[in-house]
Amino acid sequence: MKVRDVMTWNVVTVSSDTPIMEARKIMDAHNIRRLPVVDKGKLVGMVSKERITRTAPSPATSLSVWEINYLLAKMTVKEVMGKNPVTVDPDMSVEAAIALAQKRGVGALPVLEKNKLVGIATTNDFFYKILNPVLGIGLKGSRIVISKGADPKNMQNVLDAVKKNGAKMLAFHSMPPVEGKEQDVMVHVDKGDVKQLIKDLANKGLSTEIIER
Repeated sequence: MKVRDVMTWNVVTVSSDTPIMEARKIMDAHNIRRLPVVDKGKLVGMVSKERITRTAPSPATSLSVWEINYLLAKMTVKEVMGKNPVTVDPDMSVEAAIALAQKRGVGALPVLEKNKLVGIATTNDFFYKILNPVLGIGLKGSRIVISKGADPKNMQNVLDAVKKNGAKMLAFHSMPPVEGKEQDVMVHVDKGDVKQLIKDLANKGLSTEIIER
């Protein structure tokens, strides 16, 4: 899967001379936390709600409310934006993009194609469009952890048992390995009653645990 498969295409942007309070209003209106800053078609930075909040005077300031609002009204995005944002290409793999975001400690990656901003990939995009489908988050059914299920022979036995019980597999993934133990797998099926499936797996020598229905 590539970045272009999960990124948000219609990107809301602001120019560097946008007042920061106007940028905040735009973020609130679109329910987003960050805005790419674009001048004359070129990405020049990123501004976030967090940066704007950090810019506001401390509650302990001696300035009056009027003075604070006046100062904030005069400030522009250019004064608070982060420069040289971490960017990715739309054809980069999502695995590489996530690794880059984690390494650089950023929650959003502007997507550039031929130096032109074409999208943005955020942690929400990665969660909702990748992690949720992979884990079957939000889908009803039963989740079964199968000990040593990642072994090729055991994996085939799991698939055969699911098929035999007429269940639809909603998700199937390996679990993080525990040191000194073989890797388990988690199977998410669409059935609520999995007693027979559990019995069939046990007959194949597989130990199971239902973690959610």
